Amino acid sequence: MGFLSIDNVTKSYGATEVLHRVDIDVEEGEFLVLVGPSGCGKSTLLNMIAGLEGITSGTIAINEKPMNGVHPSKRNIAMVFQSYALYPNMTVAQNITFGLEMHGTPKPERDEALAKVAELLQITPLLSRKPGQLSGGQRQRVAMGRALVRNPDVFLFDEPLSNLDAKLRVDMRTEIKKLHQRLGTTIVYVTHDQIEAMTLSTRIAVMNGGYVQQLGTPKEIYDNPANIFVASFMGSPSMNLIPAKLRVNGADAAVEIADSKGAPITLPVPADASNLAGRNGEEVLLGIRPEALTDPEGADRNANTVVQLSNVIDVTEPAGSDTFVTTTMGGCDVIGRMRADAEARPGELSELAMNMDKAVLFDPKTEDRIG
Repeated sequence: MGFLSIDNVTKSYGATEVLHRVDIDVEEGEFLVLVGPSGCGKSTLLNMIAGLEGITSGTIAINEKPMNGVHPSKRNIAMVFQSYALYPNMTVAQNITFGLEMHGTPKPERDEALAKVAELLQITPLLSRKPGQLSGGQRQRVAMGRALVRNPDVFLFDEPLSNLDAKLRVDMRTEIKKLHQRLGTTIVYVTHDQIEAMTLSTRIAVMNGGYVQQLGTPKEIYDNPANIFVASFMGSPSMNLIPAKLRVNGADAAVEIADSKGAPITLPVPADASNLAGRNGEEVLLGIRPEALTDPEGADRNANTVVQLSNVIDVTEPAGSDTFVTTTMGGCDVIGRMRADAEARPGELSELAMNMDKAVLFDPKTEDRIG
């Protein structure tokens, strides 16, 4: 059992089940991110941990104490909301210490906790201001300070950066990561932004349709997606999914795809062919990340299986440090990530290198990974 244990939890509204048998154990000090599209159930699950939503079945426990039916104020959790939820008529200092005051904490202790948190978040000069006098980033720091000052068992963040502009989001992401590394707190963080999920978390739960599609480290989720949904949702640009035909011959496996002119290309698959026995000739989807399709000079020198091929480039998109190219394989658009100075021109053949060490295979019917 983890420090935060979510055991076989479901949530129903009438006859409609919106969360289906969720099982997640969060260790003390871990940073778990719940990520998925709108309506996938991630905020509902967070609210159930907080006690703002009831549990239909299953158990949620914090530090081995069951929380089913326990009032939110008795759970020793702190929540940071998307809207900041600051009191406009109170100063920053009053907003931060209000919860402590309501719990009867003596003033000297409140003042000491306030000073520590204000220094940690670098908001000491703002303590006498009111929320209306603060920027979005400053308000977010105050909301975090109000949570930190209580020293709870678990911090819950509900899309806390979604109201900030792009640059401030990146800055605050860094601050939250620094804070977690410094304090070693247990955090459950909800977002629909897969970049936030990848950069902040120690583990990610990818959710869709009320189910946890995959639970793992950022590297596991990115390199070894469990199904097509995870493959396409995580990563920017997302994983290419190329229609292919599987060829299995004893211990060897390969996929056959069509190039930009419709001619067949055979690509070796370094997966364990024993998992693919009996699938010879089947239609599959070849999954390859954009960075695994690049120019020959930019290919990973440590890779065991890099296949060079020529293909017509349809579109180039210079992006500063990289150039993204779109080409056609298997009758669909495929994105590659090349060096900024790589030779690639729209309408012309270009040499490409595909790192098959990074290739994964999916069953197009079940949408599950098969290799």
